[in-house]
Amino acid sequence: MHFNPYGGAAAELAAALVNADPADELLDVLKASDYKPLGSLDARQERDVRDWIERLRQVFREPAVDLLNDLLAQSSTTHYISTHDGRAPHLHYAREDAPTDVRLKAYTAAGMAALFCEDAGRIGWCDREGCDTVFVDTSRNGKRRFCSTKCANRVAVAAHRHRQAG
Repeated sequence: MHFNPYGGAAAELAAALVNADPADELLDVLKASDYKPLGSLDARQERDVRDWIERLRQVFREPAVDLLNDLLAQSSTTHYISTHDGRAPHLHYAREDAPTDVRLKAYTAAGMAALFCEDAGRIGWCDREGCDTVFVDTSRNGKRRFCSTKCANRVAVAAHRHRQAG
């Protein structure tokens, strides 16, 4: 499925943040996700982003209009059309010179909202019991249930063993 840039990359960044080990440096997670422009985070901003990640986790667990509207309201800044880097005109939800935490919140809120509006079923939480990994379902048919092939295989093997034992 083709998502707009906010519904795709921004929602995938939200998933990467939710899935990141809390001990990981947030800037390292952002760098690994190729988030740009990357700035710095002071201690207050880092706490705010970690709180934000917990709110994103709630959206992955139970995607809902109210939760997403709250995220959008809390991250709202001035929307504008940008043509940076020779790209076609596209929306930005925060100023490029805004602090990293402000841009990150606006970007992930807009991404999750765009994804929800396109197809809320694409916001996923792994179906394997005990797995807390979230994902954005970019499969063609939108029927993904597991975060990885490894989790899907574990469930399939367990089901097979259960049938064989029964």
